[in-house]
Amino acid sequence: MATTVSDRPGYGQLLRTPGAWTFLLPGFAARQPFAMLTISIVLLVQHTTGSYGSAGAVAAVSGVSMALFAPQTGRLADRFGQRAVLLPGVLVHAASVGTLTALALAHAPLWMLFLAAVPTGASIPQIGPMVRARWAARLGAAPGRPASPLMTTAAAFESVTDEFTFVIGPVLATALCTGVHPAAGLVAEAVLTLAGGIVFAAQRATQPVPGGAANAAAPRRSALAVPGVRVLAVTFLGIGSVFGGMQVSLTAFSEEIGHPGVNGLLYGVFAAGNMLAGIACGAIAWKSSPRRRLIIGYAGLAVTASGLWAVHSVVLLAGLGLLVGLCIAPALISGYTLVDALVPASARTEAFTWLTGAVALGQAAAVTVAGQLADAHGASTGFLVPLTGTVLALATLLTLRSRLVPRSEGLAVARGIGHREQVTVD
Repeated sequence: MATTVSDRPGYGQLLRTPGAWTFLLPGFAARQPFAMLTISIVLLVQHTTGSYGSAGAVAAVSGVSMALFAPQTGRLADRFGQRAVLLPGVLVHAASVGTLTALALAHAPLWMLFLAAVPTGASIPQIGPMVRARWAARLGAAPGRPASPLMTTAAAFESVTDEFTFVIGPVLATALCTGVHPAAGLVAEAVLTLAGGIVFAAQRATQPVPGGAANAAAPRRSALAVPGVRVLAVTFLGIGSVFGGMQVSLTAFSEEIGHPGVNGLLYGVFAAGNMLAGIACGAIAWKSSPRRRLIIGYAGLAVTASGLWAVHSVVLLAGLGLLVGLCIAPALISGYTLVDALVPASARTEAFTWLTGAVALGQAAAVTVAGQLADAHGASTGFLVPLTGTVLALATLLTLRSRLVPRSEGLAVARGIGHREQVTVD
């Protein structure tokens, strides 16, 4: 049942949504391992092979695999229910992580690690998109009508939660790998994924109603068939290029100036900007449409990211990194909010996973390209990756922005039914 909301949404009201805490707490625990996986793979494989290049390549294979398979997981969850997909998924993931860990410790050939990384990434449980789909179901979001005032707050809350996860996860994984055993990070990731996923799947009362039974007679199409989702996916690829480019280039910059410890501080400032902007976005009662906020926020992201390559001072780089972080959250939140207006409930989890996968794919590509540029030409050239990624994505967004206007056709396309197009002007 949809929740009745006032005109002044806020975090307190959001967290009083009936049933919210039953999926928020296990959802936070279940998504924590996702932030531990990449760094845990890198630290273990580097320990066993002595090569950061090999470690990064194995981690990248896992990230690309996740990006490619996540939307299929979301589509199955929309059709058959989150529980039906999540339970076997966490079992496969735990087994895959165990296999990858054993192979690395046995000093298996690199190609075997690549093979094990594929199911490891493909089976990563998509807890974040599933939580977002539960918010949408609880708040009564639907295509073709104004979203609940709390949907933007929910999107902001999830953005802050994701960022907080990616602050805690790498620190925990690093502490385990360096202080306990090089494989401890991956072992903890597998255990937390299995336990958290099972508890989250048990919260059946708040999961969206599966669409398979209700629409069995209708031909089903991917959420990517909705034009606006394709535009948002390209937009989120650019955001992924910022995350990946910043991670590699800040590390290279810190080593280049002879102070590798500065890397944590610089990335922490960047992450703090993202979190602060996310908190603010959820606390504001917005008058403008999500599409307009997305365009403005993304333009700010492109402008701030375009200056990173020219900065050679720690203080200036920290300040500009803060500005970049402040621009990411509004773009992410507005994009996720638009999904609720563009995509029907029967395809919403899949749509969220397309966006999450786009970020992961952009990040994997950026890590690879920025690393090569930094090795060959210095740290500053690595920052050209966020510049290029955001400018290209902004150009796509501006050119195709009309496709982000909610249309009744979006509902029809995702359900495989033809209807005459009607446009809702924002």
